[in-house]
Amino acid sequence: MLIHVHPENPQPRAIRTIVETLQKGGIIIYPTDTIYGIGCDIFQPKAIERICRIKQVVPEKAQLSFICYDLSDLSQYTKSISTPLYRLLKSHLPGPYTFILPASKEVPKILKSKKDTIGLRVPDNNIARTIIQELGHPILSASLPGEMIEEYTDPEMMYDNFRKQVDLVVDGGIGGWVPSTIVDCTQEPPVVLRKGLGEWEETESI
Repeated sequence: MLIHVHPENPQPRAIRTIVETLQKGGIIIYPTDTIYGIGCDIFQPKAIERICRIKQVVPEKAQLSFICYDLSDLSQYTKSISTPLYRLLKSHLPGPYTFILPASKEVPKILKSKKDTIGLRVPDNNIARTIIQELGHPILSASLPGEMIEEYTDPEMMYDNFRKQVDLVVDGGIGGWVPSTIVDCTQEPPVVLRKGLGEWEETESI
């Protein structure tokens, strides 16, 4: 299914349809503030495994992360965050960043890396955050399989390419080309693992 959602004022009926799909273990393609992502409910292990099969990777190596509604989710899914680190996160979020943080026991085992960390995002995208707000907890975030090509910015092309593999494509308009900036906050100072859309000063520290 391809569902059109207004980027500034997401229609409640459309959001409910998306959330119901997630609750039933469905997989969606949805917009963020960077590139379109493929995702599911983080508490649906079979859906996570489906995404890993689509990406042809094992979960531990899939570079999966959470899309959160706001910083309040961080306290639940990460271990104790220091005040300086919280300030650092708050100054960059919502925004085009993925922060690598120590995972708490609330994170499903299938999503934890071997280092017991998790990537967390709070995108500056009203559709993604409204979906999460309605769902009541984060959704999985992963990049679409293959190379970043023009087809990955056009929801209708994504629907044509992936409709047999996913349950729903959320059309929130043309997406971006550049992924998020990944910052590892388990080190001091934090280390940029991937330079993406988000600006980052190498001198920034916790």
